[in-house]
Amino acid sequence: MPELDDDLQFALRLADAADAVSAARFRANDLHVTTKPDRTHVTDADRSVERAIRELIGTERPGDAVFGEEYGDAGDDPRAAHRSWIIDPIDGTHSYERGLPMWGTLIALVVDGRPVVGVASSPALGKRWWAATGSGAWAAETGGEPVRLRVSGIRALAEAAISFQSIQQWDRSGHLDHLIALSRIVWRDRAYGDVWAYTLLAEGLIEVVAEFGVHPYDVAALVPIVEEAGGRFTAAEGGDVLWDGSAVATNGAVHDEVLGLLAE
Repeated sequence: MPELDDDLQFALRLADAADAVSAARFRANDLHVTTKPDRTHVTDADRSVERAIRELIGTERPGDAVFGEEYGDAGDDPRAAHRSWIIDPIDGTHSYERGLPMWGTLIALVVDGRPVVGVASSPALGKRWWAATGSGAWAAETGGEPVRLRVSGIRALAEAAISFQSIQQWDRSGHLDHLIALSRIVWRDRAYGDVWAYTLLAEGLIEVVAEFGVHPYDVAALVPIVEEAGGRFTAAEGGDVLWDGSAVATNGAVHDEVLGLLAE
């Protein structure tokens, strides 16, 4: 959609600002890690990245709501807002703090409850992915030319590769038996984790990503990227993914089969 071009370009500039902070603190000897009340970890980089993004949004999009992992909604209701930026400053904090490169910043614009712009930027992997509704999904390596993304054409779950995020996650959510059943059907099962798994799907390298215990900031930016690449993105029960707490993304062709298995 042409009307989203300015928002997409702004989101890419937000990602530039985020990368400048996160890349500078990656593998820093003095990286500060604390534990939040929900027992997840947070680094000083997580908070600094989100502050940098919020500052730019406040300056250039002052009428828009903002919802981020580290600082919440600041009094805005992202569900009720016409326009809301949803941010995960560092998706994959545990990888980040351990010095592993599979992490990235997620930036989404949600309009009337629907993610319409998404940027996933991973400076440690040297790559960025982005999409806007109606404009396709794209990726580029640092300094490289953009390449349009397309999900794979595999139509049989027995020939598909799945990323399941983690065994613990499925076990805690009561879906471990479903994961084992899936593992017996698919061609390959791996736990690529966080942002990287969804971008592999959009690039056509795997066919299924499914996880539980997710928040809006974990998936909002990835919805346009997967869908504009030709895939499907729903909750595990088939509904809207944003506030459900579960996520199933596929190349589209195997989506109903995966949902059917999860419903058994």
